[in-house]
Amino acid sequence: MIGGIYTDQHCSICGAVMQDDGRSAVRCPNHRNEIATRLIVRFGRDIYQRFANYDDASRFLTGLRFKTDEGTYDARDYQKANPLGFSNLADKYLEVKSQTIKASSFVKVKADIERAKKWFDQTNIKEIQYGEIEDFLLGQTGIGSKTKHNIKANLHAFFMWLVKRRVVRKDQMPDFPEIAYELGWRNTIDKPVQDAILEEVRKITSSNPRIYVGIRFLTTYVSIRPGELRGILEEDINLERGLLVIRDHKTVRHTKMPKVVPLLEEDVDLIRALPRGFPKMPFFRRDKGGGGRHAGQPFGRHLLYDYWKQACENLGIDGVDLYGGTRHSSMRDLRKSLSPEEVKRLSMHSTNKALDRYLKVDVEELREGYALTRVQQKRNVLTMPACNTGETPKKESQPL
Repeated sequence: MIGGIYTDQHCSICGAVMQDDGRSAVRCPNHRNEIATRLIVRFGRDIYQRFANYDDASRFLTGLRFKTDEGTYDARDYQKANPLGFSNLADKYLEVKSQTIKASSFVKVKADIERAKKWFDQTNIKEIQYGEIEDFLLGQTGIGSKTKHNIKANLHAFFMWLVKRRVVRKDQMPDFPEIAYELGWRNTIDKPVQDAILEEVRKITSSNPRIYVGIRFLTTYVSIRPGELRGILEEDINLERGLLVIRDHKTVRHTKMPKVVPLLEEDVDLIRALPRGFPKMPFFRRDKGGGGRHAGQPFGRHLLYDYWKQACENLGIDGVDLYGGTRHSSMRDLRKSLSPEEVKRLSMHSTNKALDRYLKVDVEELREGYALTRVQQKRNVLTMPACNTGETPKKESQPL
């Protein structure tokens, strides 16, 4: 049989090596009353564990043999370094994620995994099943159901990573409880109101027309999020083909492909009227320094939001944030003319295709769809005034 119970002690009378009698003790073969008090279970090359009494050593060895017979034996379960401890594996996971996802995304992943580390500590990863995960999620008090759902999603991603790294087998992957939640509603507006706000934005941003262009793009190109917009560089805009390439977007870590957005002709003309910079310069930037800011500095996180809210305040419109008033309102308006699948296509929620496919097949269809987000009106190409610092209105900043 595999493994055995041994000792490093010798008989005090004759010096003989003590042996397991297979029943109740490790004793001297010549002097039966000489019994070892330091016992060692050896099992293959991996297990070497000490015990103070024979019963504990025997039960441990029997358990190892049973697990071997049923095919579930894993030497890592018994190693002192605890390679299957939740916290040990979670630290390695966070180390990998810190190098493979955006910093802003990593902050959220780390916070959720750290919650789980505090709960599970060094529990063997194979012992964490549905019940343990449900208890963990129910134990997270003071947070909403959506936050719990996000925690569950990040914990599930962690376990999927363990399967991919072959730390655990696929059949050892635990089931996860469902977390029901409802997203809060954003206030939306109809197209005439959106156009009125956009026109007011144009008036109050004459010092830096890029602010107007940015908000205008958000009302039209519903596949672009505000954070993605701020990351656009000069080299990402192809005026000859009328294309905007977004390299850093929400799903880039899954697709590894850029998001390509076809621009309307009037917007290509609008961009042509702006001063161009070096290829690596942010497109949405301050063209002149002043007020503690430098020329070429990218828009801050709240700049577009602040100007949107200022325009709404000037028009007496309350309760409509930038995201709700641009992307969400435009998508709702598109639903009047397009099917849900067509709206989903324009928003690129689930279809981030390769660059060549955009160029060969989808560009004109997407361009026609984006054109529907504009109210029928005479083409208006702005005459761009000289740009200055484009200082933010003095309003309390809120997140996008």
